[in-house]
Amino acid sequence: MAVPDAIQLVELALKATDAYGRPDLAHRLRQTRRRLGDPAVRVLVVGEFKQGKSQLVNALAAAQVCPVDDDIATAVPTAVRYAEKPSAVLVRESPVPLDASDADRERPAQRTEVPIAKLRDHVSEAGNPGNNQRLTYVEVGLPRKILQGGLVLIDTPGVGGLGSAHGAATMAALANADAVLLVSDAAQEYTKAELDFLDAAMRLCPNVAGVLTKTDLYPQWRRIAEIDRGHLTKAGVQAPLFEVSSTLRLQALQDKDNDLNVESGFPALVTYLRDEIVAQSDRLDRNSARQDVLGVCEQLSTTMSAELLAQENPEQVQRLVSELEVAKDRAARLKERSARWQITLNDGIADLVSDIDHDLRDRMRSILRDAEALADDADPADVWDQYAAWLHKEIATAAGANFQWATERAHWLAEVVADHFASEGGTVLPELKVMPDGSGPPRIEALARPETQATKKVDRGISVFRGGYMGGLMVLFPLTIVGLGAIAPFAAGAAALALGRKQVVDDKKREKQRRQNDVKVAVRKHIDEVQFQVGKDSRDMLRRTQRALRDHYTAVAEELHTSITDSVNAAQSALRTTEAERKKRIADLKAEIERVDGLAGRAKRLAITA
Repeated sequence: MAVPDAIQLVELALKATDAYGRPDLAHRLRQTRRRLGDPAVRVLVVGEFKQGKSQLVNALAAAQVCPVDDDIATAVPTAVRYAEKPSAVLVRESPVPLDASDADRERPAQRTEVPIAKLRDHVSEAGNPGNNQRLTYVEVGLPRKILQGGLVLIDTPGVGGLGSAHGAATMAALANADAVLLVSDAAQEYTKAELDFLDAAMRLCPNVAGVLTKTDLYPQWRRIAEIDRGHLTKAGVQAPLFEVSSTLRLQALQDKDNDLNVESGFPALVTYLRDEIVAQSDRLDRNSARQDVLGVCEQLSTTMSAELLAQENPEQVQRLVSELEVAKDRAARLKERSARWQITLNDGIADLVSDIDHDLRDRMRSILRDAEALADDADPADVWDQYAAWLHKEIATAAGANFQWATERAHWLAEVVADHFASEGGTVLPELKVMPDGSGPPRIEALARPETQATKKVDRGISVFRGGYMGGLMVLFPLTIVGLGAIAPFAAGAAALALGRKQVVDDKKREKQRRQNDVKVAVRKHIDEVQFQVGKDSRDMLRRTQRALRDHYTAVAEELHTSITDSVNAAQSALRTTEAERKKRIADLKAEIERVDGLAGRAKRLAITA
């Protein structure tokens, strides 16, 4: 594994920045060092309910750590990573406001260690229904070879379609995942919801694969796999599909039966994770470290090369200084708010905020119209559970789609800003992570049932009596006056009964309308609250993206300006040296440039290390 070599190289470059008096270059290298220090390769295991996600993680990790139930099992994401000794930690994170101080941003999450045997009480629906404990995730450490290279398997709650609350949260997590395994059992072919999820995942995550589970339970699994591959091809989804049996894998590990392990289908999946996911992440880490170190070497050698040229050719100093002054002005303009990349970033974020807010409002208005129409068509008292579930799904779908679009647009904007920065005289930079950790749609609460006071039986009886009494009098008196007193009581009774029944129907109709109006008011209030919170979180995410891009490129522009300024000063000082001093300085500069070139050579070799 080459990451330790990359860490060693970055630490050597840090020493060089200190030795050459360039602390401004050390900041980027320290960020690279922190990134290399966390070798985690996050693989999300996602899918619909009861598809075998938790058992798949158990089979890969060779340990029964994720709960498996006949009912819905997983309530909290469970991250399984490497550790010297088995451990389990509950993690609770508080949301970070946009205007939080640096100290608040760096405040560690609350971590509580628990016995692995007690995990079910915290991560399963049975022990922690609806995640009432408000856990962010659970971290499990295991001494397993498959995890030693940095692989982190994250068992997620059942998606329940893109429109579920879990689905929206999973879509948010995709932006920061290194790979995704979409799990579907061999009972049936891919559903439209699963294909939609795959399509969305492909746009947010660089590596997506499908896993067909429970092949030991369904003899027709080969036919299902063939159909699923056809669906993927038809949908234009470039994702490999692995057919596995977690039960056979666990049994093979227990019996140390290699043939049974091959039959389980896991060797191909493990090879994919090791060679395509972990190895690719290692290559990305090495390339990122390579570019950062080469960038520092370039900044260091710029100053020394300019001084060396001035020392060797004193007669060309004025021309050299003029050229450097032009470069210095160009670097200075990169830091100004009028720089093209700054204008592109500010205008792009403003347009993004407006577009995302309009998109969210449009989606919510459409949901509100449909919700009010449904409320008019039925009595909320009879269909409340179905109505509330439908509304929750529609809102979660809208929030997830809005976040997905914001993520795609933010990545596009980052690429445009990078191109403009490079075209204005900046350097081509390694890929920058534009989505801050923790960015994503908020937890969307279900619609609370409005409190509608039911009519008491006594009040309903009084209303019926009043309607019947008045109806009876309206018939009794006229008949008595016209001399039909013999039939008047019977007619009055019939009229009282009819009008009393009508009073009951009218009362029920008014109660139904009152319930419908109460539900409409509750829906409007609920959608307003969701729109406010989701809109604020989307704006905050985009502002954090703007801040990350602005700070990053401003720091690089400052580094470039400092390097050129030092070059100008070094060239001008070359005119004031004696011949002897010049010769000694030329020798020193050549030696220093050779050292920097040696560091750059190591960085170049790092990228091609196997």
